[in-house]
Amino acid sequence: MLGDGTRCVHGGESEPAVAEPLMPGPVFAAPYHLGGADRVGDADFYGRAGNPGWRALERALGELDGGHCVLLPSGMAAIGTLLRTVLHAGDALVLPSDGYYATRDLVRTELSELNLDVREVPTSGPFPPEVFDDARLVLLETPSNPGLDVCDIAELAERAHAAGALVAVDNTTATPLGQRPLELGADAVVASDTKAVCGHSDLLLGHVSTADEELARRLTGTRTLSGAIPAPFETWLAHRSLATLDLRLERQAANAAALAEALAEHTAVSGLRWPGASSDPAHGPASRQMRRWGGVLRFELRDAEAVRRLLERSRLVSGTTSFGGVHSTADRRAQWGDPVPEGFVRFSAGCEDTADLVADVLGALD
Repeated sequence: MLGDGTRCVHGGESEPAVAEPLMPGPVFAAPYHLGGADRVGDADFYGRAGNPGWRALERALGELDGGHCVLLPSGMAAIGTLLRTVLHAGDALVLPSDGYYATRDLVRTELSELNLDVREVPTSGPFPPEVFDDARLVLLETPSNPGLDVCDIAELAERAHAAGALVAVDNTTATPLGQRPLELGADAVVASDTKAVCGHSDLLLGHVSTADEELARRLTGTRTLSGAIPAPFETWLAHRSLATLDLRLERQAANAAALAEALAEHTAVSGLRWPGASSDPAHGPASRQMRRWGGVLRFELRDAEAVRRLLERSRLVSGTTSFGGVHSTADRRAQWGDPVPEGFVRFSAGCEDTADLVADVLGALD
């Protein structure tokens, strides 16, 4: 298999042609010529059903994930499309109680008419045997957002499958280069590509990948009929951004490692977590299933005012409710309703010079 960097640069590309660009531009067509009175074969006929731009990025992401990719306009569109495709009225759904809060909100509000049997379990467990009984879908998120706890995908997939359940993994924090849940037994992987995959804090995009061709076909059908489709220019920009994913992740992880080391003994900081640190409670299971570490860490300051002062005094860190971009950002998660302390910070290390970033954060804290 080619290396991560090579697959990021060349994934989904078309055959080279003389006097043509290395990467074709975005496809803005809505209808296409049918070639006559009726559609010919599998040729494109209407933009909502498919186009070359989507297929190119889907090939690239699908190769990174190890399955068939279905592109969606946001991470929540990806989660929603997966849940609406798989679940039926009265089904049992296992959710992480400490995962992304909007997923739980979606289930409690927009999907409430399905009368689902929702079972919430912390990412770090324990997962009692009865939680899988008659479950239709087990949705995992590892490392979790924002707590960065980790669960054993292979073990839980085996247990869930034995009970007849499907397993999906929200892989947003890890990225397809950091973790390949489909190889660990998951039936589907879902991600908000808004974060590290696009990586420049200027796009909304998401996707679902699966090794099951029938499930991929159903997901595509749900996308087509619901109209939850990504725009052509955003798709093209995301594909262009994918080429530098390997390079960006390398710098972000190095910056996260340096920050974790620098903050470990700081008197103003508590609750520091980064799975890449050998002392982190999640390091053991993470090291068994993750291919590389990410750029997201978490820690706690005394209160909300302390977080405000950190951001006010920093020259390089912005207060932003996202992560995975080239700019370092920090988000006080309690403001969004996450059940965390008021001074809880999810920090996303960007691509700044490591020494500059560490000095800036320490200076702001001091």
